[in-house]
Amino acid sequence: MAVKEISQAVIGRLPRYFRFLGELKDAGVERISSQELSQIMNVTASQIRQDFNNFGGFGQQGYGYNVEYLYTEIGKILGMDKTHNLIIIGAGNLGQALANYMNFERRGFIFTGMFDNNPELYGKKIRGMHVRPMEEMADFVRRNNVDIAVLTIPKTSAVKVAAQLTEVGIRGIWNFAHVDLEMPADVKVENVHLSDSLMRLSYMIGRSDENE
Repeated sequence: MAVKEISQAVIGRLPRYFRFLGELKDAGVERISSQELSQIMNVTASQIRQDFNNFGGFGQQGYGYNVEYLYTEIGKILGMDKTHNLIIIGAGNLGQALANYMNFERRGFIFTGMFDNNPELYGKKIRGMHVRPMEEMADFVRRNNVDIAVLTIPKTSAVKVAAQLTEVGIRGIWNFAHVDLEMPADVKVENVHLSDSLMRLSYMIGRSDENE
C-alpha cells in the first residue's frame, strides 16, 4: 500500500504536539479535547483535528484524546520509540554545547563520537567522548551503527564532509553549517540556520515598533 504523503507543515507541528502532550502527561492530565489543546498550543481546534486525521484521528467523539496514548502514538510517528546513534562533526563551541545537552539522550538520540580536523583538539574529552581526527570517521560510523551526523563546521567544508558521510551510509544529517545541503533522496537533511531565526525575531521587533 502506498504511504500517504504528509505535508511539511503538518510534520513541522508534530514535535510541538509531542512536547505539549508530554508536559500534560507529566502534569497528570489524562484526557483533553481538541478545543482545550488548541488554547494551550495556539493552534485552531480544526487544524489539530485535521493534522491528527492524517494519521488515523486518535480521538473519540464526546471523549476527546487520551493524553498518554496520543503522546505515545505521536512519539512513534516521530521515531521516538527508536534509538538513534549520532556523531558530531566539528568540536567547536556549538558542537560541544550540543554534546552536553542532556535532553537529546532522553529522546533516544545518543551521541557516540565527535570529530574535528584540528589536531589541538584530538583527545579532548567531552561528555565521555574523545575528539577524534576526521580520518577515523568512516570506520567509526560503520563499527558503531551511526545513522545521524551533526555538522557544526564552516560551510567551506560542509559539502565535502556531507559527501563522505553519504559514502559511509549515514541516513540523516542535522546541518548547522551555513549552507543548504542537497543530498541523495535516501539521505535526509535538516538544515538549521540560527541566524535566520534571529533575523525573524529582529523583523518581529521592528514590526512591533512600527505599530506602537
